[in-house]
Amino acid sequence: MSTNPKTTGEKFERLVAIMAKLRAPDGCPWDREQSFDTIKPYLLEETYEVLEAIDNRDWPGLADELGDLMLQAVFFAQMASEENKFSIDDSLDAIAEKLIRRHPHIFASGEAKTAGDVKRRWDEIKADEKKRKGEPKRGLLETIPRHLPALVEAQHINSKAAAVGFDWQNADQVLEKLDEELRELAEARKNGTPAEVEGELGDLLFVLVNVARFLNVDPEQALRKTNAKFRKRFRHVEKHAMLPGASLEEMEALWQEAKGSDD
Repeated sequence: MSTNPKTTGEKFERLVAIMAKLRAPDGCPWDREQSFDTIKPYLLEETYEVLEAIDNRDWPGLADELGDLMLQAVFFAQMASEENKFSIDDSLDAIAEKLIRRHPHIFASGEAKTAGDVKRRWDEIKADEKKRKGEPKRGLLETIPRHLPALVEAQHINSKAAAVGFDWQNADQVLEKLDEELRELAEARKNGTPAEVEGELGDLLFVLVNVARFLNVDPEQALRKTNAKFRKRFRHVEKHAMLPGASLEEMEALWQEAKGSDD
């Protein structure tokens, strides 16, 4: 194992070697006990920590978090290698070849003048790859994984449907639909069952994702930023009020004070 790697390749090989040593019979007891299923939650956790570093524009933190994220990929590949399923080399080859294949306008004689052209060609090449592999053709929405966070899944569903013309013509129409869903939620609250209220609230959230798409806003990022804003303001309330025990009026005054000091 290189102790003073200089090139990017040497540094990556060092990480792979460290992971192999941790998983070796005389390695770390904790690392040796892990499986694909026990490591999965860490992959999700590290992904969200990367997103948080980006939101905070914390570049040293992002460098650190990206290292943690790469560790997850190396960890999974090491476990697969131990079971003779595949190695990290296979993963690296797969992504490099995929990028070359799906960017013919860069690596071959293809042509793409806009980002939309690139996306359209990417999808065409991807569909052709699946066809050549003999994979059965799936419905448009069946290609979207169900295990995605619900908000992200809704974004993908909306985009896929809109790509084939199943869409509103403008944002005003979507806002009208939003008003309709609000009325239906109010009616469900008044006369409906808990299941009906849940259904109407889900419809409302789904339409809000469409509103975001028409306004060119990423709803996941918008909500993350609002969450961060709420945390910041509530910290001010918590710092200056006795919780629990403070009156709603006192907390609201502190909230407005925090709101006024927002950057």
